Amino acid sequence: MNLDRCQRLVEHMRAQNLDAVALVPGPNLVYITGLSFHLSERPIVALFTADGRPAIILPKLEAVRVVDKRIELFSYSDEAGPGSAFRNAVDAMDLRGARIGAESLRMRLMELQLLDQHAPGSELVSAGEALVDLRLRKDGNELDHMRSAAAITDEALRTTMEHVEAEMSEREIASLLKIELLRAGAHGMAFSPIVLTGPHSALPHNTPSDRRIRAGDPFIVDFGASVEGYAADLTRTFFVEEPSSEWSRIYEVVRAANAAGQAAVRRGVTAEAVDRAARDIIEEAGYGEYFIHRTGHGLGLETHEPPYVIAGNRQRLEPGMVFTVEPGIYLPGQGGVRIEDDILVTADGPEVLTSFPRDLTAIRL
Repeated sequence: MNLDRCQRLVEHMRAQNLDAVALVPGPNLVYITGLSFHLSERPIVALFTADGRPAIILPKLEAVRVVDKRIELFSYSDEAGPGSAFRNAVDAMDLRGARIGAESLRMRLMELQLLDQHAPGSELVSAGEALVDLRLRKDGNELDHMRSAAAITDEALRTTMEHVEAEMSEREIASLLKIELLRAGAHGMAFSPIVLTGPHSALPHNTPSDRRIRAGDPFIVDFGASVEGYAADLTRTFFVEEPSSEWSRIYEVVRAANAAGQAAVRRGVTAEAVDRAARDIIEEAGYGEYFIHRTGHGLGLETHEPPYVIAGNRQRLEPGMVFTVEPGIYLPGQGGVRIEDDILVTADGPEVLTSFPRDLTAIRL
């Protein structure tokens, strides 16, 4: 367990008048304890009280993985079920009638009902603010992992593009990306690679299909490595053979928007100012209605986390924050262009973690 992170959680809990925070398997639990479990039909809930006591409720088959003696264990068998373990944990930690913060984006109805049942009189509220601020600024160790993930992602894209051939399908190219990520040293994928060609590239989060690349296609690749759980997220747009004059113009507008967003990053500016810098370029070029998503999102143990680079977010940027800048233009039924980079805020300005070239590239098949 990371004592510094645990103490910072306690401080945030006290500021929000929380008696405890309940975490389920996922990034927040990993961040504080180093424990990685997957969500299943067997509930796992870690409890942290405002006086600094940690405990975890989990199935017996997982208990052997908790070697830190500072974490009190409440385990249950498959036959007995989790009820008595939840009840014993609540009693031991004096959580009846407590104000308990929960993960609003991750905790399921099953865990909430167990806490509600076995902690009578308790008030279950969102622990969002405490958890968001906890992970917002990355430390040196985290940044080392993120720089490694970005470098691996750059390398994997370079080697993948060397092997793209005529008539390859989106799925085949996505499979190549997975292989090259692992060969380059990734511990895993930050998310399943997105490879979209032709009209499919107008759908930013579409899934790869059996569609085969064709001359004139815009060709979007969006993927990233994971290193020690920390994500990279890179998007580049290529063209199959020579793009039309309109696609060449659209590409240069998006590239300029990406550069403007990066240039706007500095300590003390708001997240929405970065969004506005990129969006202005696209709007001035006449494509504003075709930029259909925010300019970026935070990166870390999750591929989408705060800070969100979007209009209305007045969060001021601070050193240690990492997020994407990924403007795009999408013409319905025709195709799209997106260029995405990972940006670290430093005291001296932006550090761009991803370095794959942004020049317009035509793939010769």
